[in-house]
Parts: sequence; structure tokens; C-alpha cells
Amino acid sequence: MRVMAFDYGTKRIGIAVTDPMQIIATGLDTIHPLKIIDYLKKYLQAEPVERFIVGEPKQMDNTPSQSAIHVKGFVNLLKKTFPEIPIEMLDERFTSKMASATIAQSGMGKKARQNKELVDTISAVILLQSWMSKSF
Repeated sequence: MRVMAFDYGTKRIGIAVTDPMQIIATGLDTIHPLKIIDYLKKYLQAEPVERFIVGEPKQMDNTPSQSAIHVKGFVNLLKKTFPEIPIEMLDERFTSKMASATIAQSGMGKKARQNKELVDTISAVILLQSWMSKSF
């Protein structure tokens, strides 16, 4: 079964998933928070997901960042809507910077680096790859 990761933001949620063998993490989509539950219900009808990974926003001193309260609300919504799917939190510090650097290194131009949806999706991939490397 797949594992799905979320880079939560109040404007967009970047989503990444593993392949069924949990070897490769791939960017799936970027969804507005108000549409995420309908999106997930549709996705989960077609693909089984065994676990959700949610980026936990922290500051440099390891305390929760300002957006942590929004992420907590999102996690509670996931728990309520999909109680059978376990949720793990994973430190997401630097994922957006790493995503922008990845886009730059890929040869894409400045416009791609400024594409917030692309950055959010790649951030979710980085988050998922980080989880995968800890799981093996």
C-alpha cells in the first residue's frame, strides 16, 4: 500500500505519494485546503493508503511555528474523516528551501522556482523521502 505525505499551507496543500512498494516518492498534486477531503475520498477509492505523513512546522529552536495551529486542525480533520489511517508528524523545516533548490538544480528557470504549487508539491516529496529514509 501507498504512503501519502502533506505539506500543509493555508492556501495550498502539497501532496506526495509512494508507489505501492514504497520505494519511490512522487509528487501527486497541490490542492486548496477546502477541497482536500473530497480529493482524498476520491483518491482513496482508487488507491489504498496505509499511512499519512504530515509536515510539522517548527522554528529553529524546535518550538512550533505560527502555522502549527493550522496543521493541528488539518491533522484533526484527517483523524476524524479517515480514522483507520494512522498519521505521523515529521519535522518539515527547510523543505521549501530544499524544494526551491531542487527546482533550480533541475535546470528549470526562475519562473518555476517561483511557482508556489510546484514548490509545495516538491516539499511534500522531500518530506516523504525523509520519512522513507528513516523507515528503512
